[in-house]
Amino acid sequence: MKAVKSQPWNHPKFWPWAAQILVLGLIGLLVAYCGSNLVANFQQKQLSFGFDFLQSQAGFNIGETPIPYQPTDTYAQALGVGIVNSLRIMALGLVLATLMGTGIGIARLSSNWLVRQLGTVYVELFRNLPLLIQLMFWYFAVFLSAPPFEQRIRLLGDLSLSQRGLLLPNFLPRVSLLSWIICIGIGVAIARWVFRTLRRRQLEGEPASPWFMATITVIFWGCIAWVLTKEFPWNLELPAVRNNNITGGLLLTPEYSAILFGLTFYTAAFIAEIVRGGILSVPKGQWEAARSLGLQPNLTLRLVILPQALRVIVPPLTSQYLNLAKNSSLAIAVGYPDLYSVSSTTFNQTGRAVEVILLLMATYLAISLTISLVMNLYNRRIQIIER
Repeated sequence: MKAVKSQPWNHPKFWPWAAQILVLGLIGLLVAYCGSNLVANFQQKQLSFGFDFLQSQAGFNIGETPIPYQPTDTYAQALGVGIVNSLRIMALGLVLATLMGTGIGIARLSSNWLVRQLGTVYVELFRNLPLLIQLMFWYFAVFLSAPPFEQRIRLLGDLSLSQRGLLLPNFLPRVSLLSWIICIGIGVAIARWVFRTLRRRQLEGEPASPWFMATITVIFWGCIAWVLTKEFPWNLELPAVRNNNITGGLLLTPEYSAILFGLTFYTAAFIAEIVRGGILSVPKGQWEAARSLGLQPNLTLRLVILPQALRVIVPPLTSQYLNLAKNSSLAIAVGYPDLYSVSSTTFNQTGRAVEVILLLMATYLAISLTISLVMNLYNRRIQIIER
C-alpha cells in the first residue's frame, strides 16, 4: 500500500510562515509605491534628491557650540553641533532624572509622613503638567526672570544664578587622565573578583568583608595611579568674575538650563512611580526575613529589595529613557540649538525637506536603539534565573 504524500499546506508551520511572507510582501509593495511616488514628484517639480547639500556652506550662527564651528563651515558640521548639543541634554538628563526619580520613589514609601507627602505632591504636580508648559516656566519664569548679572544671586562664592544662566565650577581633564583610567579600570576588575570571592565565603558562613576589601583594592590602585602620575586626573577650575567678565568655570546658558531642568523634573516624576511600583512588587516576606536577620533598613533596601525590584523597574525605565531622549526635541521651544533646531534651519535654507527629515529620523532612531540595546543587555543581566 502506497503511503499518502502529505501536501505542503497541511504542514502545521506552513500557514504561519505564509502569513508572515504575505505581510512582508505587502510592506515591500507599500515602500516601493511610496518610493516611486516620491521619485515621480521630484521629477515633476524638476528637483534632485541627494545629500550633496551637506558640503555647502551653512552661513548661520549657532548659539552654543561645544565643538568648533563657524558660519563658514558646512551643513554637515552644523548638524554635528546639533547632535552634540542633543547628546549633552540626553546624557546629563538621564543621570539626573534617574537619581532624582529613585530618591523620590523611595521617599514615597517612607514611614515619615512629611517626606511621603512631599514625594506625592512632587509626582502629582510634575507628572500632570504638560512638558512644554514646564519648559516655558523654567525658561521665562525662572531663568529669564532672574536678576541681571550685575545683581546675580550668589549661591556659594562665585557660583551664581543670573539672566546669563548658571555659573558653576568646571572639571578640566589633565594629561594623566588616561593613566588614571587604566589603573582604576584594573583596580575595579580585581575588586570585582575579590568581592565575588569573599561574598561566596560570606554566604557559606565564613567571616569576610567583601565591600571593605573591594574598596581597599580600588583605593590601592588609585594610589598606584597617583605614584605614577603625581597629580589628580581632573583640575577643578573655579569661576572668577572681574568687571562683569567671567573667566574660568562653566556657564550653563538659560536655554540649556531650562531644557535640562524641565526634562529632569518631568521624567523624574515618572521614574519615581516606576521605582515605587518595583519596590512594592517585592513580597513583604522579603522585608520580614531581612529584619529577622538584623539588617538595617538601608541595608535591607540596598541588598535585598532593590536587586529583586530591578527586574520590574528596568523595562518601564527603558521607556522613560527613550521618552526623555525624544522629548529633548522640544528644546526648540526655548531656543536651544539642538539637532531638531539646527535641522529646521537647514531645511528652511536648503529646501531639502525629505533629505533633512530622513537624517533627523535616522539620528533619533540610532540614539533610541542604542539606549534600548544598553538597557536590554542590563535587563538580561539582572534577571533572576530560576531552576
